[in-house]
Amino acid sequence: MVRGKVEMKRIENVSSRQVTFSKRRNGLLKKAYELSVLCDAEVALIIFSQKGRLYEFSSYNMQKSIQKYLECTKERRTSIELEQHMQHLKYEAALMSRKIELLENSQRKLLGHNLGTCSLEELQDIDKQLERSLKNIRSRKAQLFKEDVEKFQTKEKFLLEENERLREKIGLKQRHEQEKVQQEIGSCSRSTLCSEVGTELFIGPPTTRNLS
Repeated sequence: MVRGKVEMKRIENVSSRQVTFSKRRNGLLKKAYELSVLCDAEVALIIFSQKGRLYEFSSYNMQKSIQKYLECTKERRTSIELEQHMQHLKYEAALMSRKIELLENSQRKLLGHNLGTCSLEELQDIDKQLERSLKNIRSRKAQLFKEDVEKFQTKEKFLLEENERLREKIGLKQRHEQEKVQQEIGSCSRSTLCSEVGTELFIGPPTTRNLS
């Protein structure tokens, strides 16, 4: 007797669903056991019922089989991630190459090359772009000139102030030296005057005093 084809959808009747679960679970466990024996395969089967009850079968060791599964899936995930990363890099490289090509083509047009294929609108856009670029260049040039002028003015002010300080320093030194010279001249004049007053010169025979 040929079995009818079962439609793959959730069984709404609770009793029928529980009976089907028990039958199919046992059949699945039996198939896993047969596969491990006939093919010498390492089989690990884990089943959770709707209420959370655990059913499992392992032909070797469940924990070691799970660990081996995690390691294999990790390597596979790493390989998939690496492949996806390589694909992303290839896409980015192609996109960057296209951008570089467009920039180089635009640069050549700005330099006046390869203009034969440009339309009137493109030429007008290039002309406007050149005007904007020239305006920016002149503005930057004027800014640099202004900064240089301000820098030189600051330096000039500093040099003038430094020159004034040096002049004051030299003037004070000269006055100090003049005062020192004048003091030395005055001291010499007083010394000469004292020598002239305190010295008497007598010419002739000495006089004799009478003692009474």
